[in-house]
Amino acid sequence: MRLKGVLSYKGTNFFGYQIQKDSTQRSVQKEIQDVLKRIFNSEIKIFSSGRTDRGVHAVGQVIHFDIEKEVNVTKLKHSMNCLLPSDIHFISLEEVDETFHARFSCVNKEYRYVINLGEYSPLTNDIMYNYCSSLDLEKIKEAMKLFIGRHNFINFCANDDGDYIREIYSFTCEEKENIITFKIIGNGFRRYMVRMIIGTLIEVGKNKLDIDSLRTLINGENFLRVSFKAPSEGLYLYKVNYEKEGKSEYDDN
Repeated sequence: MRLKGVLSYKGTNFFGYQIQKDSTQRSVQKEIQDVLKRIFNSEIKIFSSGRTDRGVHAVGQVIHFDIEKEVNVTKLKHSMNCLLPSDIHFISLEEVDETFHARFSCVNKEYRYVINLGEYSPLTNDIMYNYCSSLDLEKIKEAMKLFIGRHNFINFCANDDGDYIREIYSFTCEEKENIITFKIIGNGFRRYMVRMIIGTLIEVGKNKLDIDSLRTLINGENFLRVSFKAPSEGLYLYKVNYEKEGKSEYDDN
């Protein structure tokens, strides 16, 4: 029996989604697998749509796992939420076809990044980037257009092996009461990719990076990895989208 779960978590006190080599470091994956072990008295591995790094939050992370016996899914969801720590919560849990895979069936993902331009607030310090200064939003919006489409993002992600070609379908930002919310949807994101894109846009908004220089970086004409990376606390994995037979070969975030 294969189950698909949609969950949210506050990443502040986690060392990322993935199980860490140091067993004393908290991870989302380990917390969930420990709960499943308590319920089923056996080791059950979960598979996610992708990893999130230390301090990164999720509104709609997706996982799947297999169990050997039929269960009441509604009761299982309730039991898991009762046993899980307060910074993880299952929004939904459902039975799916065994061809479903949380990662490989993914068609696209939406990430959001939240920045506070106003007065510093200790109450929001874990859930948004307290930049607390002005930015040129018109220049930022102009620069954002360059990221849309299919590009070589080698300059905007961690120095890992693999393919750096990704496609961004939509990239928007909204401002309300000094809070900027960036929304970016793409077929896959490499490690640190969203944070490095946002960090670069902040430099544009500070008038420290011009559009022509940014255009060169996006096209990957020169291997010159950017040094700008926005803090993790402002980033959210917001939604993972699927189609019945869809597959994204690029999603390794």
